[in-house]
Amino acid sequence: MIDVLKRRQPDLTVVLENVHDPHNISAVLRSCEAVGIGDVHLIYTVEERPKLSRVVSAGTLRWLNVVDHQSIDDCYAALRARGFTIYATHLDDNRLELFDLDLTQPSALVFGNEQRGVSPEAAEAADATMIIPMMGMVQSLNISVACAVTLYEALRQRHAAGLYEQARLSDSEIETRLDAWLRRERRANPDLPADSASDRYG
Repeated sequence: MIDVLKRRQPDLTVVLENVHDPHNISAVLRSCEAVGIGDVHLIYTVEERPKLSRVVSAGTLRWLNVVDHQSIDDCYAALRARGFTIYATHLDDNRLELFDLDLTQPSALVFGNEQRGVSPEAAEAADATMIIPMMGMVQSLNISVACAVTLYEALRQRHAAGLYEQARLSDSEIETRLDAWLRRERRANPDLPADSASDRYG
């Protein structure tokens, strides 16, 4: 657990806007956890927020902090206050290509609804829009695939820059999250009841 927490990337995050299918959300959460993301942000302004369970998320909710926002403005303001550059996946004339982004810097990656993509508000308020280069006839990937491709480009860049070799969380943050994980897993004290709210880390 300590080794995993030392590899967490607090300045890399994903935002999901009105993503409806729980299986897509599950796949996104698994990719986030796999590359060392600790916090994932959800915005629901059109679709109803699906219920997330440990079963649907294949257990990754146990290790992630899921943050809900009421609007794009609310989410983006919170991210910018922490120094994030916000990239929305969107096909427009000014978009950047994924492989041209510097994802070693604080980056928030925004993915939208399965059918509509990100909303006009999410695209316009972002610092930049970006696409994954494609060489075939199709112009889009499934959201979970697009997220995985994007995150592993971030992992590649960060691994090359040595960002996984040094703890990015402070000692106190590591201690707090470790304590929450141990308590939830009943490993700190077998008599301590599991924290039902711990799905926010899981």
